[in-house]
Amino acid sequence: MVGVLEGRRPGKVVALRADMDALPVSERTGLKFASRTEGVMHACGHDGHVAMLIGAARILANHRSELRGGVKFLFQPAEEAAEIGGGAKPMIEAGVLDAPRVDYVFGLHVYANYPSGSFALREGPLMAASSTFRIRIIGRGGHGSAPQQTVDPVFVAAQLISALQGIRSRMLDPISPSVVSVCSVHSGTRNNIIPDEAVLEGTTRAVDEPTRKKVTSLVPRISKSVCSTFGAKCEVEMRGAYPVTVNDPPVTRSVFRELRSIPETATREVPPLLIAEDFSYFLQRRPGTYYFLGTRNEKKGCTYPNHSSRFTIDEDVLKYGSASLAQLAFHFSGLRPGGEQGKLGSAGV
Repeated sequence: MVGVLEGRRPGKVVALRADMDALPVSERTGLKFASRTEGVMHACGHDGHVAMLIGAARILANHRSELRGGVKFLFQPAEEAAEIGGGAKPMIEAGVLDAPRVDYVFGLHVYANYPSGSFALREGPLMAASSTFRIRIIGRGGHGSAPQQTVDPVFVAAQLISALQGIRSRMLDPISPSVVSVCSVHSGTRNNIIPDEAVLEGTTRAVDEPTRKKVTSLVPRISKSVCSTFGAKCEVEMRGAYPVTVNDPPVTRSVFRELRSIPETATREVPPLLIAEDFSYFLQRRPGTYYFLGTRNEKKGCTYPNHSSRFTIDEDVLKYGSASLAQLAFHFSGLRPGGEQGKLGSAGV
């Protein structure tokens, strides 16, 4: 869903994006508004993103007479659905950055690793490129009492999981952030039956293209080698997901200054993270910045990480998220003439 707010005077067009999909997690927060559907939860805070973007839209609408250019509010689905390519790319292909043409684009994500009320960002690469893999190990099943008559795919899977961890620890530059994680293991139906096959699924992450390419070539090679050693066959499916999220350096320097002007908050520079985001597609097309808003608050019990079934956010910081998005829209659309950029001020918050 896309909303457009036109300013009263000519200027730049700024896009503000909020992702809005949930995760296949059963909620265990005990909140009054907790999801009532098993296996569906806003475990990454995207509901908070939607709330903050709506708040920013309200602030900007209240100051429309002062606004130059315009603002596009992008409510994006499927950010978590890397296996189908995410939701940003289809929106871009459908023309969301055109008519009117977007000049700058910004995105915000709540993050439990940082203290409540703190903004976190960096120039250049902020988040990793990701890929997913699915490895089907084909063995020969039989009775659990006679493993010598079988090719046990569960045993092979255990060896392969250990071998895949060696990619990060022994085959890549330890200075360059990267990770290989097997996150799903499925095999077997009963405690005395050696199954015919096992399936492993996981993800790889890297913050530079050479490392990403090396990892995605090593996963199939090692998988086939390990399986062959123990007499099994394997089918490896590698899927590219999201590219590296790269913040435009000049724009991000301006974002630092604007965020530091918001009262009662702190702004920090952080190292690259190995999470991935399809906001990267927006930043490939337009200059902009992606940044985080910390929501960790021990006193309120907001300590569980994103994607946990007990993940909650400190709702008192939502106003800072709305204020920051509105402030960036004013600044980059050009609130005042003569090149001076606008300040929203405490009245807007």
